[in-house]
Amino acid sequence: MSIFSKEQSKKVAVNAANHGYKPEVVTFKQGKPARLKFIPSDNMGCMNEVVFKDLDVDVKLDGQKEVTVNIPTDQPGTYNYACGMDMFHGKVVVK
Repeated sequence: MSIFSKEQSKKVAVNAANHGYKPEVVTFKQGKPARLKFIPSDNMGCMNEVVFKDLDVDVKLDGQKEVTVNIPTDQPGTYNYACGMDMFHGKVVVK
């Protein structure tokens, strides 16, 4: 059995024309490795960047391929993220 079979993975669509991140809230279970995959669109605007201040993560989205962010799940908590201009927001909840 592969270690990756116990991994959690969810996708978030990114599109400024559709008002941001869909879904806006993603939940993961505590204690299992988790990855959040951002799926960019053609209409990115300021959403070509995703910033998780609490995780010290700042990644660029090029509009061509998905970008994966590893989410720590060792403790329950909430991780907020936003676009580069802090106009669109989402959050990850670990419980």
